[in-house]
Amino acid sequence: MEKKITVLLVDDHSLVRRGFRRMLEDESDMDVVGEAGNGEDSIKLAKELHPQVVVMDCALPGMNGLQATRQIVEDSPETAVLMLSMHTESTWVRQAIDAGAKGYVLKNALDLELGAAIRKVAAGETVFDPQVEQRSLLKGERSAALTQRELEVLQMIVNGKSNKEIATELDLSANTIAVHRANIMNSLGIHKTAELVVYAIRAGLVNVP
Repeated sequence: MEKKITVLLVDDHSLVRRGFRRMLEDESDMDVVGEAGNGEDSIKLAKELHPQVVVMDCALPGMNGLQATRQIVEDSPETAVLMLSMHTESTWVRQAIDAGAKGYVLKNALDLELGAAIRKVAAGETVFDPQVEQRSLLKGERSAALTQRELEVLQMIVNGKSNKEIATELDLSANTIAVHRANIMNSLGIHKTAELVVYAIRAGLVNVP
């Protein structure tokens, strides 16, 4: 008998995890070995269970899916992460690739072929949702990836903190934060803070306060 593909499901909604588990239970070559409801638990379980594939929700409370993916890939390079997201924005896709995800599929796609996507990433292939590819988002106009530090600063900007407050919290100078803010705006092609906040929330780059 062929060895089954081991899968870890990560989503903060237990109903969603149950739905995905049912989908995968119909696949004779797959075995769901664990479930996690947040980023921290997903890292812990990935270390313990060594799944071949982690199905990772992007928008997790606290540590988001991108941060968890980065850590899992660092701890267990042999584990492939398949990112599930509601967002088609190019920046978000780019962040997932940079974090080490092997695939990016849309959670709300009516024709979500989860089993097929898992098989591909388990075999070492990359897989991207057709909608993402159709819109050429991988070459997108705002595809420049933000660094982890810039994402941190962006989250604090969205939370309404000033450069001075962000500098205090991150133990950096206010000038350094001003540079980060300028770099973020240049990368995204946005020049006003209000527009930046709206874009960051719509693109799913931050957790909404």
